[in-house]
Amino acid sequence: MYTNQINTRILYPTFEYLEPNTLEEAVAILSKYGDEAVVLAGGTDLFVKMKQALIEPKYVVRIKQPNFIDEKPDGVHVGAATKLRTIEKSDIIVTKFPALYEAVKLIGSVQIRCMATIGGNLCNASPAADTAPPLMVLAAKLKILGKHGVGTVPVEDFFLGPGKSVLGKAEILTEVHIPYQREHTGMSFVRLSRASMDIAKISIAALLVLDESKKVSAARIALGSVAPTPVMAHEAEKLLIGNSFSKEIVSRVAEKAADEIRPITDIRGTAEYRKQVANVIARDALESAYRMAAGK
Repeated sequence: MYTNQINTRILYPTFEYLEPNTLEEAVAILSKYGDEAVVLAGGTDLFVKMKQALIEPKYVVRIKQPNFIDEKPDGVHVGAATKLRTIEKSDIIVTKFPALYEAVKLIGSVQIRCMATIGGNLCNASPAADTAPPLMVLAAKLKILGKHGVGTVPVEDFFLGPGKSVLGKAEILTEVHIPYQREHTGMSFVRLSRASMDIAKISIAALLVLDESKKVSAARIALGSVAPTPVMAHEAEKLLIGNSFSKEIVSRVAEKAADEIRPITDIRGTAEYRKQVANVIARDALESAYRMAAGK
């Protein structure tokens, strides 16, 4: 057990590699083998867990599609198997959803981003998943394929706990739908970590919409690494609506956001530290989002 924990295992457990031709075939395989099968997208998380013997699947089901970034009338649609590096280099993402771009470019190294997929980052269901907070404030929805057909779920409802999501054993995340944002919308993403390629100690995404009088007409705030799942700070959001943006209101909102989280103490930081830092980076994120919304 100690050897597995420090990640010195050289050989993976024996497994059967399956590469279905269609997503429907993949669903059928997952339905047949249940807990004995896992989905392989980029493998940047899966192979680490297999090397550590945290999971020992008998069947590894390779998913290479859907891989695309498409602009449609209702928003931008991103295939779940799209590489993070592709998203990072996409002019569509950079210009229309800069908070998502900022989050993606901070994930691991270029080599990791060339392998990892947006679907994998979400389906790993880590409380520290960097793509989750920006997608939550963008009100993105996830398209899920199962043996009973296709369904959708908002990103903020996708996570159930560390490593747990609403996905059933025979279901596959196929697509991320990000709606276009209104005029005078600003957004930002801020993350703190021990090192550039480490996972987040704490992260936050903020989105503000201003009306003609420069008052906040809509607001969304999401945080990562502060609870069993990425979370929305709904009570903090309410304090912004209908108000002019000021240092006083930002201070109140940041304090409320810090009150709403439920951090733990782990090797990356204490719960008290995360509470204090949440207050600080919430201000930074809100100020950045406001400057963008105001055209500054």
